[in-house]
Amino acid sequence: MIEKARRNPKQARAQATVDAILAATFQLLEADGEGKLTTNRIAERAGVSIGTLYQYFKDRDAILTAMGERQAEALRRKVTDIVLASPEQDGIRTIVQAIMSGIEGSPETRIVLMDALFRAHGESIMSQHHAAFLDSIRERSDLDFVLGRESAFVLTHAVVCLLRAAASEPELELDPTALEDELVLLIESYMGALALRAERASA
Repeated sequence: MIEKARRNPKQARAQATVDAILAATFQLLEADGEGKLTTNRIAERAGVSIGTLYQYFKDRDAILTAMGERQAEALRRKVTDIVLASPEQDGIRTIVQAIMSGIEGSPETRIVLMDALFRAHGESIMSQHHAAFLDSIRERSDLDFVLGRESAFVLTHAVVCLLRAAASEPELELDPTALEDELVLLIESYMGALALRAERASA
């Protein structure tokens, strides 16, 4: 059976309804976690009928995906602003900081939203972070070499996957500032090694 097309929230009132649904979902996730999250509870918290909710989202996963996409888009804009405004500064650290603060909420909420994005988009969500890192790296005049596909993959996936692991293991009680320093050291050390390898190859 072909699914009925969902309403496109173009009008201001429709957009306000979508915003209310996403805000309600975030509040419920933060308060009670994913286990108690249902579309009925979301609709009640958002102040809309369950029928209205289903006009915009086919199920709970679609709502979580929309939340994750909205936060990912905000992160991409933030990274772009950082690179364009201060390209001469430490691009690696600012990108790491942006990614660390890019997804809002508790570690549990971050995991829920990231999982929803991966279910909906697979590895394409990683390519967004991939592009952000490459944009930052291109501004580094001290790193005058071309990244190969494999080394670029290592750079982007190392940071994002390590941050995802940190969010999924809150019992480790990792210090965010110390973790940021370690991630910057990891990436700068790897890039320094890439530069040295390129220099030796061209000698």
